[in-house]
Amino acid sequence: MTAPPVPPVALTLRPEVGRLGGSNGRYERFLADLEGLYRDADAYRRALAADDGRPVYWVESSQTEDGPGGLITGISVLEPGTVGEEYAMTRGHLHAIADRSELYVGLAGRGVMILDDLGGNSQVVEINPGQAVYVPGGWVHRSANVGTERLSTLFCYAADAGQDYAIIERAGGMASLVVRDGDGWAVQPNHDHLGYTVLPA
Repeated sequence: MTAPPVPPVALTLRPEVGRLGGSNGRYERFLADLEGLYRDADAYRRALAADDGRPVYWVESSQTEDGPGGLITGISVLEPGTVGEEYAMTRGHLHAIADRSELYVGLAGRGVMILDDLGGNSQVVEINPGQAVYVPGGWVHRSANVGTERLSTLFCYAADAGQDYAIIERAGGMASLVVRDGDGWAVQPNHDHLGYTVLPA
């Protein structure tokens, strides 16, 4: 007997308040969760001492089906700010099934995607409202907010992809840093970067 089809799901994007209507998952990350993310440890400690306890970023997502045929769709919302010279950013990840790709679409704010492949190539790509970034499998990626308002992006990836968040920590951070440059942003090499090691499953 054939299983009944999965019913469609309607979602409502609300980037102005950072919400996804119809979502069934949410997580938040606070500054205290991000120790080791920024290269200037002293600046991080000063920021933590002055922190007001609000989340730095959060994700609301919708997952209806499991396995490679299903998709996880969500909204990622990153508040503006800097720690030292680096702009606020997400933890970033490589998918646990490394060949899984992901699509990001800019909804609100000004941001960049920081991307490294496992072979030593690094790119930084703008993502603003109406712009999309396709992240192929095998690329470590994170978002940074280079504006003065919330950065909201829509994302979509295979439900079985998973995330390896620790790969960036093991590498001493990503290969590129996105830092303040006057009223804009610039890319600097991260001299602490050691290269990526993918642990066996």
